[in-house]
Amino acid sequence: MARAVVLLSGGLDSTTTAAIAHDQGYELYALTVAYGQRHAVELAAAVRASTALGVVHHRVVEIDLSAFGGSALTDAGAQVPKDRPIDDIGAPGDVPSTYVPARNTVLCALALAWAEALGARDIFLGVNVLDASGYPDCRPEFVAAFQALANVATRSGGFTVHAPLIALTKAEIIKRGLELGVDYGMTHSCYDPVGELACGHCDACVLRRKGFADAGVPDPTRYAP
Repeated sequence: MARAVVLLSGGLDSTTTAAIAHDQGYELYALTVAYGQRHAVELAAAVRASTALGVVHHRVVEIDLSAFGGSALTDAGAQVPKDRPIDDIGAPGDVPSTYVPARNTVLCALALAWAEALGARDIFLGVNVLDASGYPDCRPEFVAAFQALANVATRSGGFTVHAPLIALTKAEIIKRGLELGVDYGMTHSCYDPVGELACGHCDACVLRRKGFADAGVPDPTRYAP
């Protein structure tokens, strides 16, 4: 059975991606990165998802990107955007303050290092260019560029970076996950949670709520009053 490293944040997209990799027959090694994010409750969701998916090994790596600042997700003093019109989210040129500088580059580099050490040649990540927040490191160009880098920066090469959700809407992602038996009640997407509850107003909550509505299925998310 081929091994694959899956970047697993505990969110809706990464959990669906892990389920897809599992369905494709890969032996899963899940990597979660604690990078100083204010929504650290997602780390517990990653543990739940890894258990449900029966991953071989789930590793949590700490690397504090909050030391560099530049993002509302890592700066406790910054305001997370709330109640933005849905048409503004992901619009051309929209890179909100929740973008973490070079985050996916850092996370993918860690996944690549672990994959090479494991002898795995496949890396899965749940980036998505549709129904997303305009992050530059969620585009197909990023995935292709990182795969090219992986194959010149390592001893063995031969790596494939899989982004199975890249061109799907949130509703399509949810439908695919439900086909694979994903329990979305165990996932977490909110950028600014109230305890373990989702705020219901940040971009992630707005997109998640819209995704369930468009998919025509109940939203299992627990929102704060």
